[in-house]
Amino acid sequence: MRQHRWRCGAWIGWILLVGVTATGVPAAEDPISPDAAPRWWKGNLHTHTFWSDGDDFPEMIAEWYRTRGYNFLALSDHNVLAQGIRWDKQSKLLDKAGPDVVEKYLARFGPAWVERRGKGGGVEVRLKPLDECRALVEERGRFLMIPAEEISDKAGGLPVHINASNIRDPLQPVGGRTVGEAITNNLRAIEEQAERAGREILAHLNHPNFHYAVTAHDLAHAVLERHFEVYNGHPGVNHQGDGVRPGVEKIWDIANTIRLVDLGAPPLYGIATDDSHHYHDSPGKNSKPGRGWVMVRATHLTPESIIRAIKAGDCYASSGVTLRDVRYDEASRTLRVEVEPETGADYTIDFVGTLRGVDTSAAPLEPPAEEAKADDLARHRRYSDRIGETLASSTGTTAEYTLTGAELYVRAVITSSLPPESPVWPEQRRQAWTQPVGWTLPEPAAPAP
Repeated sequence: MRQHRWRCGAWIGWILLVGVTATGVPAAEDPISPDAAPRWWKGNLHTHTFWSDGDDFPEMIAEWYRTRGYNFLALSDHNVLAQGIRWDKQSKLLDKAGPDVVEKYLARFGPAWVERRGKGGGVEVRLKPLDECRALVEERGRFLMIPAEEISDKAGGLPVHINASNIRDPLQPVGGRTVGEAITNNLRAIEEQAERAGREILAHLNHPNFHYAVTAHDLAHAVLERHFEVYNGHPGVNHQGDGVRPGVEKIWDIANTIRLVDLGAPPLYGIATDDSHHYHDSPGKNSKPGRGWVMVRATHLTPESIIRAIKAGDCYASSGVTLRDVRYDEASRTLRVEVEPETGADYTIDFVGTLRGVDTSAAPLEPPAEEAKADDLARHRRYSDRIGETLASSTGTTAEYTLTGAELYVRAVITSSLPPESPVWPEQRRQAWTQPVGWTLPEPAAPAP
């Protein structure tokens, strides 16, 4: 009896000392607060695994992100949702990823988790579906897996890829006669699933300059699209353009200017992603993780909270710069940016936008000397250099820009003097991109009496 009383007293004393939540979790360890305030969450929404053309197991990839400070991850394989029973030949996986890929898997998760069957050259390894993987790697309030798919379509032989995050069921490409039509058709299919399933689904257009498939005109006129990749870390997506066709950041400004001036449509928001495929430092395989991410300000680490914040534009894209804060005050029409500085880094903060009255007409591009590219350039156009100008620039870790009313919109680009940890091109520097602010849409016309 005395021993029982002592244990009870010790337990009560421990409760009073550290505090316990209603679920019995020590308060000091509980990441869920009833007074949750918005905070920044780091995540990647474009990642590939053995379920399509990636070269590692879903759990191994999730571990890479979880152990490097990410809070959410979408595994977005091509035209497949990781679900159901699937076995792959071990020899096929080794050919794809290297001789030690299964050994690494076993070393991390052990034979009780890694399932194999067969003998000799017929050995197969089971690919775990997302629902099974997430039970192993998710952490409450710290790391979240989001079901996703890269809907990989074509129009006129050109790739049209759209990521759908937080889907319930797999979605197949629906096609279209043109690139713009294919974008819109697939977005409608995503919207229909969101309506049927009663859940938040985020659609974003991937790498517009991949094969130079999606022009600024296409992106502008697909007005159902509200999000796209302003930065994609895959080295084969022509992020910078080619000197004739514009880079992705310029496409963003052109598309947003056309939307606001000619179409009365809201602008696109930009996100950054890895589009990672390769996880083993194999020669010739350079689509690595950790190159691009989105920082989202939300109260809770749930798919709904994250997606709603991205849809509201309460996020920024990054290839290596972290912001302490970014705010737009509507009353004063001021955009303010504050950088979380890194040792040894200097920062330039550029405020980019387009002024009202700009000419949105387009002219054909001049074909380069090599004739072979002439047909490929026929879909692309040249626009005014006044679209997407640098309106103000400063150095340091804080800056602000107050709109005068002459601007259609303003966004900030923050560039560090440091290179990324895994550069994609020579002389690349770490950057962050905030969303366009200060824009307005025309009032709808009053109905006729």
